[in-house]
Formats: sequence, structure tokens, C-alpha cells
Amino acid sequence: MVKHRGFPGRLPGTDFQFTIRRAAKEGATKLVARERYADRKPADRRADEGFLWALKEHFGDEPFVRGNLDAGRLSWLFGREVVPAEDPFDPQSYDALLRVDLARAQASFPQIFDPDWAP
Repeated sequence: MVKHRGFPGRLPGTDFQFTIRRAAKEGATKLVARERYADRKPADRRADEGFLWALKEHFGDEPFVRGNLDAGRLSWLFGREVVPAEDPFDPQSYDALLRVDLARAQASFPQIFDPDWAP
């Protein structure tokens, strides 16, 4: 499992996890597109913003390996702002390639593109 050095481990000041420490013995958790409803808690929305901001800053629009990125946090963005970068895509692999769809990210989270914004 690739460990993304320099990537934040969690949202500052919270327990919202962005990375995992070690690979699961049973294999990687499957990525699934989770529905984001309008009534989500503000803290959950901030975690999505912070995670997407970190992905944008760390990888830009280049493909990246899933590696030690948290499956739960990725699943909130998967299929929308974070998309598969390979075909066929294995949603249950630590080696799966993903990429940030910057156009979709800017439409969904315009504030993270403001140079003065930081989580």
C-alpha cells in the first residue's frame, strides 16, 4: 500500500480521518459513491471540503494511487469530484488509480479554489 507522504492525516482540530495507518488484512474497503444529502451536518461538509482541498493541493488533476487514503472519506466524493483514472477500475484495490475532476470540484466546492481558503 502506497503511503502518501505529506498528505494530512486528518482535518485539523477534528477526528475526521483522511488517511489510514496500515492495510487491512482482509483487503481494501470497497469505494462506493455515497449520496450527500442537503441536511448533512456542517462538520461533515467541512471534512469533505478539507479532504478535497488536500487532494487538489497534493495531486492537482494528475492520476494518483488510492494507497492509504481513507475509503470512507473518498466514498463521499467518489463518482463526482473524485473519479476513476483507469479502465477497468477495481474499487477494492489499494493500487487503484483515481483523479480529481477539477471542474466538478469547483462547481461543488468553489470556496476551496480561493487562494485565501484553508481548512
